[in-house]
Amino acid sequence: MRQINMSTKYDPTEIERGIYDRWQKAELFNPDVDKKIKPAKYADGDTESYAIVIPPPNVTGKLHLGHAWDTTLQDMLIRQKRMQGYDTLWLPGMDHAGIATQAKVEARLREDGISRYDLGREKFVDKVWQWKDEYAAIIKTQWAKLGLSLDFSRERFTLDKGLNDAVKKVFVDLYNKGLIYRGEYIINWDPQAKTALSDIEVIHEDDKGAFYHVKYPFVDPNFTFNGRHYIEIATTRPETMFGDTAVAVNPSDKRYQELVGRKIIVPLVDRQVEIIADQYVDKDFGTGMVKITPAHDPNDFLVGNRHNLPRINTMNADASMNENAGKYVGLDRFAARKAIVKDLQDRDFMLNIEPIVHSVGHSERTDVQVEARLSTQWFVKMAPLAKQALEMQQNTDKKVDFWPLRFEGTYESWMENVHDWVISRQLWWGHQIPAWYRTKSDGQQETYVGLTAPAGDGWTRDPDVLDTWFSSALWPFSTLGWPNTEDPDFKRFYPTSTMVTGYDIIFFWISRMIFQAKEFTGRRPFKNVLIHGLMRDQQGRKMSKSLGNGIDPMDVIDKYGTDALRWFLSTGSTPGQDLNFSYDKMDSAWNFVNKIWNVSRYVLMNLETDTKISLPDKKDLTLADKWILSRLNATVDKVSKNFEKFEFGEVGRQLYNFIWNDFADWYIEMTKETLTSDVAGNKIAVQQTLVYVLDQVLRLLHPIMPFVTEAIFQQLPGHQPADSLVIADYPKVKQSLNDPEAEHAFSALQELITAIRNIRTEVKTPLSVPVDILINIDDQSLMPVFKGNIDYINRFGHPKRLEIGSQIQAPALAMSRVIAGATVYIPLAELIDLDAEIDRLKGELNKFSAEVKRSSNKLANEKFVNSAPEKVVLAEKGKLSDWQAKFNATQARIDELKQNHD
Repeated sequence: MRQINMSTKYDPTEIERGIYDRWQKAELFNPDVDKKIKPAKYADGDTESYAIVIPPPNVTGKLHLGHAWDTTLQDMLIRQKRMQGYDTLWLPGMDHAGIATQAKVEARLREDGISRYDLGREKFVDKVWQWKDEYAAIIKTQWAKLGLSLDFSRERFTLDKGLNDAVKKVFVDLYNKGLIYRGEYIINWDPQAKTALSDIEVIHEDDKGAFYHVKYPFVDPNFTFNGRHYIEIATTRPETMFGDTAVAVNPSDKRYQELVGRKIIVPLVDRQVEIIADQYVDKDFGTGMVKITPAHDPNDFLVGNRHNLPRINTMNADASMNENAGKYVGLDRFAARKAIVKDLQDRDFMLNIEPIVHSVGHSERTDVQVEARLSTQWFVKMAPLAKQALEMQQNTDKKVDFWPLRFEGTYESWMENVHDWVISRQLWWGHQIPAWYRTKSDGQQETYVGLTAPAGDGWTRDPDVLDTWFSSALWPFSTLGWPNTEDPDFKRFYPTSTMVTGYDIIFFWISRMIFQAKEFTGRRPFKNVLIHGLMRDQQGRKMSKSLGNGIDPMDVIDKYGTDALRWFLSTGSTPGQDLNFSYDKMDSAWNFVNKIWNVSRYVLMNLETDTKISLPDKKDLTLADKWILSRLNATVDKVSKNFEKFEFGEVGRQLYNFIWNDFADWYIEMTKETLTSDVAGNKIAVQQTLVYVLDQVLRLLHPIMPFVTEAIFQQLPGHQPADSLVIADYPKVKQSLNDPEAEHAFSALQELITAIRNIRTEVKTPLSVPVDILINIDDQSLMPVFKGNIDYINRFGHPKRLEIGSQIQAPALAMSRVIAGATVYIPLAELIDLDAEIDRLKGELNKFSAEVKRSSNKLANEKFVNSAPEKVVLAEKGKLSDWQAKFNATQARIDELKQNHD
């Protein structure tokens, strides 16, 4: 027997040590090096490419369990395609994450009692680069621990020079086309980060608030309306009253037609404003009157534009009140609100305060309440870009395929209703906008947008940077050398193949990648987008710092090993669905990896030093050999097809059932009979079959469990140290291995052995105690199957006397089991309880009766018989015949026992 170097206990820490470094040293993840290692794959010219660009994690911190899930799915895809002979690239990189990273660094500076303004822009950005280097190193260490087969020779960063060149070109080109413009608009404003936010960076949460019902007096003290010298206005934000420049009513609201054009006074400000008519006002909501504050509300801004109203900004960038707020200047907005409410009450302007709970926007990054702020910003005009992206989606050959399909509707709905995108951010960390300004001699401001600074004196560059998503939207093509469309990687790998990401960033990122790719490359950025859900805790709650339920994937790996974590992550859910983390599931995953280790150790320990990993001659194969090879072939087929559909849960189910049930529980147990015999020929054939199946299993498992499979693969006979599963061939379906006759025969043998075991269990007769076993055969095709495999029946049934025939009389006092085509009897006169046995058989009879009825009804359905494939109908007829035979045999046995009982 061969000597193997496998510990008796599966220890993931010991097994995984050093493997990733060996892969990296051999540059197995680099497609250029792969050509040198496997030149035969490329002998006929270029092989079809398969490329994935990693969704770049933010350099704001360590990877979480959601990242581990996301990247595991990508690694599975790229490893399988690499093994299948594709020209594969998995390109790594990270995102500078403008506002998020700057906020982290500013928080660290605050701990030292300084701010970015103390350092100045250049030194502050140096600090952020130091942060980036620190966390990029941590992330790369985590990637390695997860076993990700990334080509680090092509690693990119969203702020590297190549991507910066791409970003500038996109900005300049869109500007020159009139698709980027600068203007004064109401935008979402983060007062803590002091920057603009796009609509999708605002998270709406329910907050406690109030409707403040306030008197707005008429300027004419003698005028009354409904007996009052004032109108009633309800607002949730009295601190914005200082920016009121009108009150509006709906022009069709007959209640207020006489008020249009009349002047009123804004309380505490004593500003006279006019009552105007505008369709924006919902006459059925509240009083049907609303105050118009053009500098603090996006709808009011539009109303103000229509009526040429002034825009009065009452807040500073940090949401404190400015000089337009009178005596409240300098107060924080919420402190100002309290003071204003008190003054309104003291001066008899407050009619009523009505507590409410309402939806309020919060910054996704800092969680502070967002302000609607009048600001001059840069925008992308979205309508024409969205239109051509949606048109591309109508072409089957050019569209992006969403998995699951329902998310395509989510994407299209957002694109059909998209607003112009505010892309400027008041930050220092990011791609600085390539725009310069100077004041001409006539006092007018001149703007220049270009790839490089303009010539001449007096130019000042725009200090703002671009939204992080502006650069990451270019990720699939900017990382491959674009704008140089002749770059070898761009020509070789673009469009990429599959993007894997969560459903929570379809709007943020997927949509933007698609419309930017269409605009600048004329093609989709990727063929497929695989959408997964969110990682949740065992109770189904989203993992968050506030709940304290976050799980560090590195901690899980330390306890269970990388392969167990990857197995859980990859096979635990279906596309688009959330995944609940569970330590119970991790225990099961570890048990499965441990089973694979122990099975492999058994196989390798029972090989000869010269055993070859090749199929033996078919004439030397036992029934069990033929069966396991046919089952392996079916598993290869199902696993490959489900990989293509991204149904990784089904991939896992097929692999688990084959490895644990078919291979370990049945075939390996069967081989023990042969491996302990003296028949050399059979032994060699079984050894070859064992190691062949193991080799194929390791290849099937490798994309999911790269470490344990590589460690075992190195122990296979005939392998050299340089051999690696990373570049081994993935299993293919071999029609010659399909053997339905062997599967049918072995299935009957399984059913027979299971029946014997069950009878022994029921009467508490252990396998060590020999018993008489009688097998009465109704289906004569089973005779050679059972008689030809008596060794297996002896091993697994341990008979004292074994009788197989077609005319066997059932003993009076015996346990029995009806199987397909035969009945098994075990005489146990001293142990059997006839009443109990009759009751048990009646239970079986009911089960068989139900199946006969179900199958009969199905075959009586003309729609099924006429529309289902012929093989499906024939299979159902076969089932009906089988269930009917079992029913008849069971009924006959009940009748026999009743006669003996009487």
